Amino acid sequence: MLTINVAVLLVVVVVLRLRRRTEARSRFDEKMTVVIVLALGIVLAPTDFGQGIAGFLGRLVGGVSQAGQ
Repeated sequence: MLTINVAVLLVVVVVLRLRRRTEARSRFDEKMTVVIVLALGIVLAPTDFGQGIAGFLGRLVGGVSQAGQ
């Protein structure tokens, strides 16, 4: 089973990749960033932290939709 340490490593990689200038990125580089972010989501989803984020986002979206009515 993957641990949160892998998630932390993926977060560091994502932050470093996103800090680079947009003009300097190739299409392959952008696709790799998307794949890494998806992998990070898969790693975080089953953890308590991931479930907390999902719950928070659900409440936030519910509050915004209630405010719009």
